[in-house]
Amino acid sequence: MKRILVVSYSQTGQLTRILDNLLAPLEAAGDVAVVREALQPQPAYPFPWTALAFTDVFPESVQQWPCRLAPPTFDPAADFDAVILAYTVWYLSPSLPVTAFLQSPEAARVMRGRPVITLIGCRNMWLLAQEKVKAAIVQNGGRPAGNIVRMDRAANLSGVVSIAYWMLTGRKERFLGIFPRPGVSEADIAATARFGRPLQAALASGDWSGLQPRLNRLGAAPVVPAYILFELRIAKIFQVWARFIRRKGGPGDPARNGRLRLFRAYLLTAVFLLAPVATVATAVLQRLKKEKLLKMVTHFAENRTGPLEG
Repeated sequence: MKRILVVSYSQTGQLTRILDNLLAPLEAAGDVAVVREALQPQPAYPFPWTALAFTDVFPESVQQWPCRLAPPTFDPAADFDAVILAYTVWYLSPSLPVTAFLQSPEAARVMRGRPVITLIGCRNMWLLAQEKVKAAIVQNGGRPAGNIVRMDRAANLSGVVSIAYWMLTGRKERFLGIFPRPGVSEADIAATARFGRPLQAALASGDWSGLQPRLNRLGAAPVVPAYILFELRIAKIFQVWARFIRRKGGPGDPARNGRLRLFRAYLLTAVFLLAPVATVATAVLQRLKKEKLLKMVTHFAENRTGPLEG
């Protein structure tokens, strides 16, 4: 009997449904024991968000300052054949509960010497978040063995509006009846089950070396070259804002509310006024940096560790 530890944090419930579909073939096989650990931040993050709560997690997400978690229910000393880590992306970083777990002694103990498969549920930008997660896995002694991404297929600008509506109201429906339905589509959630079979084969054989290519043949880790340049540019700006806000205090400190409001104003301006200009600039850069971009696409798609070339 093979044993897998599955660690996740799902604020809206969408990632849990994606995870359920991934695990369905393994659980149906009868020869795999799945131990689930749903991370519990203390205090819990609200859903739907308020505008203040949504931006208040920004500085700590970017700088990877962990939140407080309830003690885990799994035994980190138990014998597991693999670990699955399912997470969402907050501001180009893993969500704060997942950041906290990755920095915990339990993660260091349970990941050491084991293959770790990541499952991401996100809007469309996951590349730099995965870089941070891979680095943490390696630091904990684990081996990044495979990565699966399920993301919103909506166009960038319309997707921003749809996701904001969902996050701030809790309604996963078409805003004004004209914007796309937010989040990962129902078809893509259900289709996640197809990735369970390569996982099952790797578990049975104990050979994880070819897992990512098998997953990629099923469409596991689509990389949009333009988003590489977007993320690299935005990440630098986010670091500046995060330092600026944290100088006024930590999470929940009213002293930093004014700076959080400034950041929200910047974010809206960047999304709706600067993004179209950035899209044109990115198209030009894609032509100028074609070779470097191809190397980076390979790095992300193949879930490679080590420094990002380019």
